[in-house]
Amino acid sequence: MDDQQLDTDDLTDARNRRRPHGQTPRGKRGRRLPALDVDATTPPVAADGPVTEVGGKDDDGDAAAGSGQFSRWRTVVVGIAALVFVGSMTYAGAAVHTYLADRAAASARTDVARTAVDAVTTLWTYTPATIDTLADRASHYLSGDFSAQYRKFLDAAAAPNEQAQVTDSTEVVGVGVESLDGTDAVAIVFTNTTATSPLTKNIPSLKYVGYRLTMTREGARWLVTKMSTVSFMDLTPQL
Repeated sequence: MDDQQLDTDDLTDARNRRRPHGQTPRGKRGRRLPALDVDATTPPVAADGPVTEVGGKDDDGDAAAGSGQFSRWRTVVVGIAALVFVGSMTYAGAAVHTYLADRAAASARTDVARTAVDAVTTLWTYTPATIDTLADRASHYLSGDFSAQYRKFLDAAAAPNEQAQVTDSTEVVGVGVESLDGTDAVAIVFTNTTATSPLTKNIPSLKYVGYRLTMTREGARWLVTKMSTVSFMDLTPQL
């Protein structure tokens, strides 16, 4: 057989026929990746279809959550402020009511004390010339049965005291309101009473007397309905 020389073109064609199109050769040279010819100045090509912004929805959600939280805090703050305002107004109203009540009570106590002083001073202060009209003057401070009792007492004492030319003078040295309940009150009055008469050479008769006055309010006036002695001390000099 004659030696035949293989044609290199035939080998190349044969190799190309056996290798699938696009398959990378397995040799050392074949395993090297071909260099990509990338133009640095070529801008990236946008993909077809809508572009999705990364993180857009999360940012909107965070903003909405923050807005909702701020709204809730604002509601809480407004609610607390309203409660504080209502509480302060309630406290102020209660304080004003208490102040007015205390002021009214203080005013009533002052009226009771003043009336008690005037009543005792009037009832036990007289001269021979004024004893006949004492019952009428005293009636301005008395009420009920006590007014009738005092008038009866004066009717019995007027003549003897007028004959003896007795002058009686009463000075209030202390007064206090023992109780005050609506239109009822009790006052304590302490007095120094001095009585003189020509029959005793005008040597004064000194007495320290304390009275308890039960009083009631009729309209705008406080009147004495009962009087009793709570203390008595005779300080008249003994000759």
